[in-house]
Order: sequence, then C-alpha cells, then structure tokens
Amino acid sequence: MNIINLENITKVYQVGSEEVHALDGVSLKIDRNEYVAIMGPSGSGKSTLMNILGCLDTPTSGRYDLKETDVSDMSDNQLAEVRNREIGFVFQTFNLLPRATSFHNVELPLIYAGIGSVRRRELAEKALTSVGLKERMLHKPNELSGGQRQRVAVARALVIGPSIILADEPTGNLDSKTGEDIMSLFYEIYKQGNTIILVTHEEYIANHAKRVIRLLDGKIASDERVADHTVPGRQEK
Repeated sequence: MNIINLENITKVYQVGSEEVHALDGVSLKIDRNEYVAIMGPSGSGKSTLMNILGCLDTPTSGRYDLKETDVSDMSDNQLAEVRNREIGFVFQTFNLLPRATSFHNVELPLIYAGIGSVRRRELAEKALTSVGLKERMLHKPNELSGGQRQRVAVARALVIGPSIILADEPTGNLDSKTGEDIMSLFYEIYKQGNTIILVTHEEYIANHAKRVIRLLDGKIASDERVADHTVPGRQEK
C-alpha cells in the first residue's frame, strides 16, 4: 500500500530575477514499511524533497498524497497538524531542548497532541526503553553522549507512532562507530514495521537502506532496490 504518492512535483524559487527549479517533475511512490535512502550532491534537490515529504514546505505544482490525503495545498496550520500526527523527524543536530530531560524531550510531541499526562508518561518511557535509554530518562542533553542524544531524538520521533520517520543526515555529527550503532538502531526500527526515509550524501549510510533514490538537478536520476542484507553486527530475526 502506498503511504506516499508524489505526482509531477515541482518547486521553483525566485532568486532575484532568476527562477531556480529545485525540483523538476518528481514522481515517486513509497510503500508502508519501506526503508528508503534519498541521495544527491549539493543542489540536487534532496533537501527540498525532504521538506516537502515532511510537510515543512509545499510544492509549486504537482500533488502529494500522504496516506491517500492530498497535502499539497494545505495551510501552515493544517501541515503542522499532519506533521505532529504522521511524521517523526530525526535531525543531524538532534534538536533537543538543552534544559529538558530526555523524558521531557520525548514527551513534547505528545503534549502538542493533547495527550494526558498518565498516557504521556507511559508512551515516553516505552519509547526511551525501546532505544536503550531506560536508565537515562532524567538526564539532560549535556549529560549524554552524542549517540545517546541521537537515541533520544529517535525516541521522540517514535513516540507518536508516526506513519513515516524522516531522518536528515542522522549520523552527521557522530563518529563512525557511533554512527553505525545509530544505523543499526534504524534497521531494527524498520524491521519492526516502520517506514523510514533517510536523506544523506554518504554512500555507506545509504547502503543500510533497502531502496536508494538518487537525485540530480531536481530530477530522479535512479531508483534502485537493494538486495536483502543483514546490517553488520545484527542478526536477522
């Protein structure tokens, strides 16, 4: 079942007197429980595509259906509601509140969603436990390692039970070993039935995905499925 359906998406920016075509007729379908990497050099359009997929921006033309709902022309408030309900974000810079504990960072989307305190605690604790941070729930970001901070960000993305998890260069601020640990975590999350869209310029990071989409000059240059594999250090279940 398609969870994402893009039809002839364009995005045009006006830079002075010049029009910049960041996306030029992108059509794309992503099914539920796919693990997709989006790659491309600087200026290829991958960041613009990520913003549209994440309902952070709207296309100039074309149609974007998320779970069979057209979100192409939604207002900012409507898009915010969709983001909070359907999309879990993981960013390179973690984007954690520095003075808040891991628990409070993770429960924040639940507060926005109007979920009561008892249920928030249950869901936040479950999400943090799922990423191996049960013993770090009351720690603040400056008391955590980079890898632990990214695990908090992953837990925050998971806590709302999103339709898709959108990760933008999630290992960019981590050393290679910690980055591999985070990618192994993403693989486990995918194996549990989640849909993951990973935006990266690193080939070895994209190799963890099951499908790699490459952009060039605002168009899809290639779309390849990757043979089944086991992430190093992990056993298939």
